[in-house]
Amino acid sequence: MSLALIAAATSASAETFSADVWADNWFAMRINGHQVAEDSVPITTERSFNAESFTFQAERPFVIGVVAKDFKENDTGLEYIGTRRQQMGDGGLILQIRDAAGNLAAVSNEDWQCETTHTAPLDSACEGEANPVAGVAPCGFNSKPEPAGWDAAAFDASKWPAATLYSAREVGPKDGYKEITWADEAQFIWGPDIKKSNTVLCRLTVE
Repeated sequence: MSLALIAAATSASAETFSADVWADNWFAMRINGHQVAEDSVPITTERSFNAESFTFQAERPFVIGVVAKDFKENDTGLEYIGTRRQQMGDGGLILQIRDAAGNLAAVSNEDWQCETTHTAPLDSACEGEANPVAGVAPCGFNSKPEPAGWDAAAFDASKWPAATLYSAREVGPKDGYKEITWADEAQFIWGPDIKKSNTVLCRLTVE
């Protein structure tokens, strides 16, 4: 785990918050559009499972923006391509944020909105292809850029879907997860398909 203090606001009324995040496989967190943390283990590291704990400063209300990615070798959405382990990976994100008094300020739950920006493969049959090629059936994919300003307060996310909730059994959290004492309210979230949603943008306004 890493510990960092990064100021997301310099106002005299800014509070100090502590955050715990576990992601399969990688995340970056922004507060009002300013990055305050990034997974210290590169997404290309095999079994890149770890938890990050850090602090940041912000003035309420503020917007949390999280970029979360599951590892994929290319736009097929697959990992371990060409080996007996070739498969569609699965993702998962859980987080909790507490204020200086130790009270929960935010947790990952159905209140978040998560937009998927990379979905692959569109057809699960791609997983069994001997020579999977991105964009060639059955290995089609959908990809779109991050919307400008999506992690800022002024962004209209009213059309974004609510985060999809998953159980710990579905996600199978590994290294680092058990090092954190998670609040009962914190749940695993991701895009609508735990295997096909490879990159998700999740946001929440903390009042």
